[in-house]
Amino acid sequence: MRFAAYEHRHRRRVAVVEEDGTLFPLPAATSLTELIKDCDGLPGLLAAGAAALDVPPGPHVSQVRLLPPLQPSSVRDFVAFEEHVEGVRRAVEGTGGVPEQWYAAPTFYFTNPHAVYGPDDAIPVPPGSSVLDFELEVGAVIGREGRDLTPDRACDHIVGYTVFNDWSARDLQGAEMKVGLGPCKGKDTATSLGPYLVTADELEPHRDADGFLRLALTATVNGETVGKDLLSNMSWTFEEMAAYASRGTRVVPGDVLGSGTCGNGGCLAELWGRRGERTPPPLMPGDTVALTVEGLGTLTNTVVPGVEPVLLPAGRRRSRERP
Repeated sequence: MRFAAYEHRHRRRVAVVEEDGTLFPLPAATSLTELIKDCDGLPGLLAAGAAALDVPPGPHVSQVRLLPPLQPSSVRDFVAFEEHVEGVRRAVEGTGGVPEQWYAAPTFYFTNPHAVYGPDDAIPVPPGSSVLDFELEVGAVIGREGRDLTPDRACDHIVGYTVFNDWSARDLQGAEMKVGLGPCKGKDTATSLGPYLVTADELEPHRDADGFLRLALTATVNGETVGKDLLSNMSWTFEEMAAYASRGTRVVPGDVLGSGTCGNGGCLAELWGRRGERTPPPLMPGDTVALTVEGLGTLTNTVVPGVEPVLLPAGRRRSRERP
């Protein structure tokens, strides 16, 4: 089942999306995040969606403005593709290979849940950046609260999936990571989700013998294909990543777990690292990025000019005087 959040005639609604694009609104729902919380897992969400199909249909998806399918409670973005790590380390850090520690656990960072964009939204260039990049990912959505999950138990806590674009200001990211804390403003201004939330049961036929979802991934810039990969090239399953995310803490309904960027052109920086030059060039205003994931749909956004940064002084070198 596919769910959409949308705006139509100045009202925000949640609906089930049929194959032909017809929307069946859920009468009392205005937020898919809240609906997921209320349903407490996949069975409840499927029941709510089935009930919506018993009422008269609403508009066609072409007649509405699609919103991000949900406003996440939090966003953990993993780095689960080995090929991506190899290429981006060359481009951003100037080093090669994959750190041995990477294989020990599915590393992630927290990105900004308050900077989420939806399908066809304009993406402003981050202030102070001239090296903007996309990142082709899949996001798993948590539907039930859990703590210290095993991978087997985590399966019941993932309610669905969506296409995930982790927009990255590579020049800001490279400077920030020299401090040793990872990216901040390099990843802070935009994450795109959409076009729909596809429930987990829909993707089970794509699961391979090792538990990975074998879905085709494609990235285009201005209609030209720059990347193609398979989601099954992840080094950890989403269930394993959800278990790690819940270690010593909680995952809650509405949390999004990003797969990390796929390989073979899942972002421009990987290609720059492999080629030794910025080909294709960084994204500029007017460029349109379309990310397609088999079974999930296509998420399209166009880059627009951003604002100039508010200038701040450099850090002061203090005397370290003591009382």
